[in-house]
Amino acid sequence: MSLYDKIPNNVDLSRDERLKRALEKWQPSFVNWWMDMGPEGYQNDDIYLRTAISVDAEGWATYDHVKMPDYRWGIFLAEEKGDRSIGFGDDATRPSFNEVPGEYRNVLRRLIVTQGDTEPASVEQQRRLGHTCPSLYDLRNLFQVNVEEGRHLWAMVYLLHAYFGRDGREEADEMLARRSGSADKPRILQAFNQPIDDWMSFFCFTHFVDRDGKYQLAALAESGFAPMRRTCRFMLTEEAHHLFVGETGIGRVARRTAQLMKQDPNGDARAQGGIPLDIVQRYFNFWFSYGLDLFGSEISSNASDAFGAGLKGRFREMDKYTDHAITNDMMELDVIRDGRVVKEAVPMRNALNEVLRDEYARDCERALNGWNRILAEEGCSQRLRLPDRKFHRHIGSYAGQWFDPEGRHILDEREWEAVKKAALPSEEDYAYVRSLMVPVTQPGAFANWISPPQKGINGQSIDFPYVKFVRS
Repeated sequence: MSLYDKIPNNVDLSRDERLKRALEKWQPSFVNWWMDMGPEGYQNDDIYLRTAISVDAEGWATYDHVKMPDYRWGIFLAEEKGDRSIGFGDDATRPSFNEVPGEYRNVLRRLIVTQGDTEPASVEQQRRLGHTCPSLYDLRNLFQVNVEEGRHLWAMVYLLHAYFGRDGREEADEMLARRSGSADKPRILQAFNQPIDDWMSFFCFTHFVDRDGKYQLAALAESGFAPMRRTCRFMLTEEAHHLFVGETGIGRVARRTAQLMKQDPNGDARAQGGIPLDIVQRYFNFWFSYGLDLFGSEISSNASDAFGAGLKGRFREMDKYTDHAITNDMMELDVIRDGRVVKEAVPMRNALNEVLRDEYARDCERALNGWNRILAEEGCSQRLRLPDRKFHRHIGSYAGQWFDPEGRHILDEREWEAVKKAALPSEEDYAYVRSLMVPVTQPGAFANWISPPQKGINGQSIDFPYVKFVRS
């Protein structure tokens, strides 16, 4: 582990002078992007950050107050025990490969670029949130997510530089040229062009959208391309905290809203300065649908090709399944035919996006049950729910079709406009939530609209100074 090189790494970068020079040339562009598009106004402050120092399961990170521009971004691949074979697809049981076969070059590069583009995009979306933080604890968590998304960008850029030559270097440059929400050079996936102007959006994003990342990375971590597999396995280690931030953040909002409802004679959380559950529900409807879109079309030849090539498997492919070829299996899907929803049997390989989406939806349902338990603990009779998977979709079979949150097919545009107005956040909703976003920066203090966490980070107390401001 070369922790103190200009680029910390465990890939023996010093022995590959060509690759080292290329990455050191890219590094200043990354730093410039970070200073321009990273967290606005906090680059000189000391943040209690987790920094990777190892790829071991235990003791892999250290915690200390660090200025974000001094964070040790680097390249870390999980270790493997012994030689591994390709676990699935047409070449299952053959040795996994450390170089990119020519016939897989385009599909593999597309997978890496699509994943890599999401990492800087989320930093750009969240860059101004620090100014409205509900606590130092939350501010620190925001910045931890941000610096790790930056490191995940490094992980994908390493693969592009190391295995794709000039094409890879150009793709790495493009990742720093695109901008979230830009009219001219937007990010590749639409969820990463949506504005995140308040902390309710941030918690929903880190729960619903970063959770897509969990399943995409887990599928790529099964890859027969060993560098991809090892890279994504270590990224998953860091990604877990991002999901924790979203899931517990929403739970803390739900708890505080229920508490404020009890305090109000009319059960009105809004009158007590909280986020009403109907607004929370509309945020869910918005972000869950964008999370579903990220898995791609329900019927996909690209997914079939990636599986057949042994590049992208199913979630926990080697643990959960015994048939790793799935050449004859079929899956029944809801599809649109002649303007109607009908059942259709599809070859399993072509339905693998939907298989992964099923895993994601079950995980979201698990978290939802936890939030509803919190509401019940606080004596609140209302419950949150997830909308039907056909609602508000922009990718796949349901794109261009109208469904309400219960999954009912709508054919009349006026009716759809009324449903959309009731089911998705309005400008008034966003304005109200933004009005609550008053920064709280005293150690141990929290905004009125969110409850404190059950415990601090890395064994620290809740009132620990997670951010030390350095003001000139």
